[in-house]
Amino acid sequence: MGRAALVEVSSGRYLAPVSMRILPPGFVPPCLPTKAERPPSGELWLHEIKHDGFRVIARKDGAKVRLYRRPGKDLTYRFPLIVESLARLRSRSCIIDGEAVACDEGGASSFERIHYRRHDSSVFPYAFDLLELNGDDLRRETLEVRKTTLATVLTGASHGIWYNDHAEGDGETVFRHACKLGLEGIVSKRKDSPYCSGRSPDWLKMKNPAYPAVKREEEEDWGARGAQEVGGDGGANAGPYRDARGDDRGCYERTSDGAGNQNRE
Repeated sequence: MGRAALVEVSSGRYLAPVSMRILPPGFVPPCLPTKAERPPSGELWLHEIKHDGFRVIARKDGAKVRLYRRPGKDLTYRFPLIVESLARLRSRSCIIDGEAVACDEGGASSFERIHYRRHDSSVFPYAFDLLELNGDDLRRETLEVRKTTLATVLTGASHGIWYNDHAEGDGETVFRHACKLGLEGIVSKRKDSPYCSGRSPDWLKMKNPAYPAVKREEEEDWGARGAQEVGGDGGANAGPYRDARGDDRGCYERTSDGAGNQNRE
């Protein structure tokens, strides 16, 4: 979508059309983890399982529910079980951050199942953060407070939404256990951190190098770098999105229709 922007040039200031994506009303850009070589440890950190699905910001306002995938794509029509489960929560309003997943026969999250849309009716979220509750903005609260409040909000919730629990202690031990189970990895978060949109040093992600999607991403990255070296675009459809203030949030899509969008966090 294009809109006019004030551009500074040597001859003065003038309005010029620029291309940027305007975020929909009610959508909060998610907090994004930073890649780390090894997980942190200590009493300041907690560790969550990293599920393989779609990152979703879910907003409930009375009886109305909206589901957004970054960078602001509306997914409400796709996941009826999530919408129904959020609508039944006792809270008047809330904004929940989580990962929408489709599980295979063994109970493990499967990106292929959610990506190819064969199981949309059974997709559910692992909820791991609470940004707003009954009109109160909780983003300045610590993660520890937000997760405790989220667990309370989800008490008695239907099977269509699950609380993403966490472990404390040695991050390396948690990560090794996740890899043994064949999971994608973990995200370690500072307990005392506020919720900040965009890339955060307070959230650190470690991916299982043996996980199929991780291996595939490494091959794709290698291929893209090789294409750039020989003069190719290495992904000409990729590009940053911007919020209404024009801030580059550093998220990239391979396509614009969402059907081929495979970016993960």
